[in-house]
Amino acid sequence: MAEQTLANHSDRLNAINIYPVADADTGTNLYLTVRAAAHAVAESDPTDVGATLSIAGRAAMEQARGNSGTLVAVAVAAMAEPLLGAQRLNGPLLAAALHRAQLRAWSALSEPMPGTILSVLEAAARGAASVESNLHGDESNLALAETIDGAVAAAREAVVLTESQLGVLTDAHVVDAGGVGLLLILDCLRSVILGDPMQEDLLDGLSGYKVQDPNIALDMPEQEGVEVMCSITLTPLAAAGLRLELDSLGDSVIMSAVSEQADAMGAYPWRLHVHVPTAAVALDAIQAVGDPSNVSISALTAHAAEDAHDLL
Repeated sequence: MAEQTLANHSDRLNAINIYPVADADTGTNLYLTVRAAAHAVAESDPTDVGATLSIAGRAAMEQARGNSGTLVAVAVAAMAEPLLGAQRLNGPLLAAALHRAQLRAWSALSEPMPGTILSVLEAAARGAASVESNLHGDESNLALAETIDGAVAAAREAVVLTESQLGVLTDAHVVDAGGVGLLLILDCLRSVILGDPMQEDLLDGLSGYKVQDPNIALDMPEQEGVEVMCSITLTPLAAAGLRLELDSLGDSVIMSAVSEQADAMGAYPWRLHVHVPTAAVALDAIQAVGDPSNVSISALTAHAAEDAHDLL
C-alpha cells in the first residue's frame, strides 16, 4: 500500500524537495526504497511481525536512495527489533517500535536537524507513547487503533511545523518533503490496522502541496557535488573512523548498521550516505577502509539531464 501511495505522490514530493539540497528526488527515492522493502517481503515467508519488518528493513537499507529513503530504511529496520517474535501488533509494541525507530534515525545522521523527517518521526513516536501510556499497557485492537491514530495525528502536526523550523522552507513557503513522505507511510499503516481508507484530508493545507502549486525545486539554484551511497562491512571502530573522515569531506553523512549480526572478525554490514564535491573524494576514503558494494552516485541537482545513479 505504501509503495503505491508514494508512487502516486512522488511528483508532488519531488516538487517541494529543497532540503538538504534541492535535487527534486525525495518522492522518487522514498518510492524506490519502500518498493525494495515491499518486494522483499512478498518474496519471503516471515514467521512474525518482527521478522516481516526485519526483512523489509534490510532490503530497504540495501537499496535505500537519498537522505529520506535512507532514514526511512533505518527506521523500518529499527522498528523490527522490539517486534521480533510477536505474532500480532499491539499498542505497547507499536509505541516501543516507533521509539526505537526515532532513536536509531537520529543517531544515524551525523548532523541531525529539526524541521525534517527526523522531527516527524520523533513526533509520531511521542504521539504513540502518549496514547499508550494513558491506556496502561492495553493490548487490545481498540488500543492499537488509538495508538496509531495518536502517532499519525502527532506526525501531521510536526509536518506543519517543519515550515517554520528551517529557514529555507520558511522562505520557500513549503513543508519538508521527507516529512510528508513519512506521514503518508504512517497513514498507510493506520489504514491497514484500522481497515479504513487513508484520510482524505491528511494533506489539506500543507504549504506547497496543492497540485497547482509550482515545482519550486526546479527553480532553485543548481547544487554542486554528488551524493554517494554504498554498503560496506566494517567493525564499529572502523565505521566510527570513516564517519569522522566523511564528516570532514562532505555533509549529510548517514551511517547505520544493516544488521546486528557481526561476522567472525566482529564486523557489521553498514549502509552509508554522504554528499561530497566529487565521488572520488568519498570513494577514496571508503576504499581505504573496506570494499564497498552496491555503490550509487547521483548529481545533487534537479537540473541533471538524466538520472545519474551509476551502480558500480
